[in-house]
Amino acid sequence: VQLQASGGGLVQAGGSLRLSCAVSGRTFSRFTVGWFRQAPGKEREFVSAIRWSENIKYYADSVKGRFTISRDNAKSTVYLQMNSLKPEETDVYYCAADSRLITSSIFLPWQYDYWGRGTLVTVSS
Repeated sequence: VQLQASGGGLVQAGGSLRLSCAVSGRTFSRFTVGWFRQAPGKEREFVSAIRWSENIKYYADSVKGRFTISRDNAKSTVYLQMNSLKPEETDVYYCAADSRLITSSIFLPWQYDYWGRGTLVTVSS
């Protein structure tokens, strides 16, 4: 499975960005795709995830109401729409995938087998 994240960039506080995660390589309909973020010297933090086939979505409390995860079957891509961004959300954002996650594991980065390269999001104050 290959994952490619894109869409990062520089945005002012309160602005919006949409990240994309293109998934390829296997039948991904049973996969869970997650978004995580990590700042230098900090642990990787769960942001959001989606169970592809059921379209069930999960969010960290800190992003609920501001971020929206979605998937496009035709494009094999998962999106993360991020609104009302805050300077403290300046991080490298990663997408990850796995086909065997139980619900309690969705929030744990070490449970994902497949990772894409990160995309940097910088939120200026």
